Amino acid sequence: MPPQALMDVRTIDQGSVAVSREQIYEINPHRHEFALLDGIFFIDEGRRLMAGFADARPDAFWVRGHIPGRPLMPGVLMIEAAAQLVSYYVMGRPGFEGFLGFGGVERMKFRGQVVPGDRLIIVAYMKEMRGKRRNVADVQGFVGEQMVYEGTITGMVI
Repeated sequence: MPPQALMDVRTIDQGSVAVSREQIYEINPHRHEFALLDGIFFIDEGRRLMAGFADARPDAFWVRGHIPGRPLMPGVLMIEAAAQLVSYYVMGRPGFEGFLGFGGVERMKFRGQVVPGDRLIIVAYMKEMRGKRRNVADVQGFVGEQMVYEGTITGMVI
C-alpha cells in the first residue's frame, strides 16, 4: 500500500506554470537529454513543498531502447527528475554557491510506470536543509492520481 501522498495532486493547477524550463536553466546546469524537468507548478516556501513535472515525450532518448516495443521511463530517470526539482529549490536560495549532487537515495519504491505521452508530476518536501552539508527531501511521482514512485533523496554540495 502506498504511503500518504505529500499533497493531493488533484489540487495542482496544471495550466499554471510558475517556473518555465528556460527559468529552470538559469539555476540548474542540466542540458540536452538530461534536462528532465520541464516546469514547476509551485514552490511553497512556508511548507517547503514543491511540485513540478516531466513530460515523457515519444522522442525522448530512452524510448527507443528501454524497452523496444514497450517503452518504459527508467526508474533512475524518474529519480533524476525529482532531484532536479529539489536542486532548483536548494540552488536557487540566496547566497548558494556550487552544485547540488546526489548524496543518496533511500527507500525508493516504484509502484507504476511512466510511458511516452504521460506527464510525470513530481512532488517534493524538503525535510532537512543544512546548506552545504546535507539536503534531504521526500519525493513522490504521479501519473494522473496514481503514485508511481516514492522515496527519499539526499543532496550534497559538490
